[in-house]
Amino acid sequence: MKRIICAALAIIMIATLAGCGRGKRNPIQLTLSTEDSAAILAAAGITLPPVEEAAGAGTEVKWFGWSDPFQNYSEDEIVNTGFYTFKEKYGNTIKVIETTYEEHNDDLAALVLSDDAPDLMPGGSNSTAIFPMNATKQMIQPCDPWIDFTDPLWAPMKDLADLFAIGDNHYQICITTKPSNVCVYNKRVLDSWGFDDPAELYYNDNWTWDQFSDMCMEFSSVDDDRFALDGYAYVSMFMESTGEQVLMHDTVNGYWSNIDSPKIERGMQYLYDLKKNDCTYRGKDGSRWALREGGFGAGLKDGLCLFYIIGESFFTNTVEMINATWGDIEAGELMFAPLPRDPQGDGVYYCQSSFDDVKGAMAIINNASNPEGAALLAACIRFKVIDPVVIKIDERQLRETYKWNDDMIEMSRVCQEIADANFVIDPTGNLPQNLQDPIRQMMGDGIIRTANDTSWAQLKENNSETIEYYIAELNAELAALGG
Repeated sequence: MKRIICAALAIIMIATLAGCGRGKRNPIQLTLSTEDSAAILAAAGITLPPVEEAAGAGTEVKWFGWSDPFQNYSEDEIVNTGFYTFKEKYGNTIKVIETTYEEHNDDLAALVLSDDAPDLMPGGSNSTAIFPMNATKQMIQPCDPWIDFTDPLWAPMKDLADLFAIGDNHYQICITTKPSNVCVYNKRVLDSWGFDDPAELYYNDNWTWDQFSDMCMEFSSVDDDRFALDGYAYVSMFMESTGEQVLMHDTVNGYWSNIDSPKIERGMQYLYDLKKNDCTYRGKDGSRWALREGGFGAGLKDGLCLFYIIGESFFTNTVEMINATWGDIEAGELMFAPLPRDPQGDGVYYCQSSFDDVKGAMAIINNASNPEGAALLAACIRFKVIDPVVIKIDERQLRETYKWNDDMIEMSRVCQEIADANFVIDPTGNLPQNLQDPIRQMMGDGIIRTANDTSWAQLKENNSETIEYYIAELNAELAALGG
């Protein structure tokens, strides 16, 4: 997200929340200058190394990627970025080695075998995932010699980094995350149906799958072209909100199948019932894997779609586009809530984490000539991500440029806290294809995409042996790397 210039003083909201979803927070206001923010972080033991002690200072780092996320800022914005610190404080430069998203793996493989391998590349999950196959193919290397996950700067990321580890070796530098998906709705439309506001249900700890599905069932009508759910992300929402995945991973056991989880089975039954009751949008050809004409959000403003599961960062598009499709954001129509929780679960709200952009996660490339400089760049970016003044600058931009209101800002904080409290990551994206395909079937695709009504039990019967076989094959590859 681009950042606007901050005033000399910024109001920083330091908030606490007594229990997830139980009561609104009581903010404490502190007035901080831009100079104060480094002191605040230092008080928590969070510092960057002095220039004279910084390994990798005064060097060039070769960034390999399909975009340049560092130097595309105006002069008055760049001061708030980690790249500015990397450049101005430590005297470093970045050389961008361009590729395309479609060709980046092939290009990377060729470069790693050359005498001029890049130093750093974007990481991520799902479509930008680089783990585990880029590790087993030795295109990326562990970051542990240069990133210390016991350091206060990195310690909050340790549990997340463990999801991208083989044994004690972490193959991804996790810098910052965001909630993958939230539940978006138009308040005017919900009011017209007499439905309770999901945000208020959440704050009262009553936002559950039952409430969600009851609204969807009442709202949907094939004859009136009303379908409660549209888009793509609703397909996995019930799994995401269990806090589990069908494919699990840890540093001790490697990967294992979790398709026998009763939590996941309950979630998939909810999805199955919503499809059978025509709550999920279907195209003119009967396809359930279709978007209503008009793209993402179409139907929400017009009362033809009730809930849209999507990332909240989508609402940093132009105000004109949001107003035309989703609802009048300046009039307070647009709102979102966390994903509802399992009423038979552990009482916790879960939200899958993803990575903010190509700077949210990175990996040090195998045979990199300057891993120290690469790690220093990652540290500068991480430092700015948690800089309280920069956080407030980003908040101000949400208000002034994108017209978010106080309720949206507060709910964004809530969703971020939920995502950070229990890291849940989409396991697909960089798996062997013979494992990725059945895993995606089990994540909801197999229920929604099939023309007939395929149950969770049928999906398990069709895919369990294949999944177990290819998990064993993958774990053998990880063991060869010390996993």
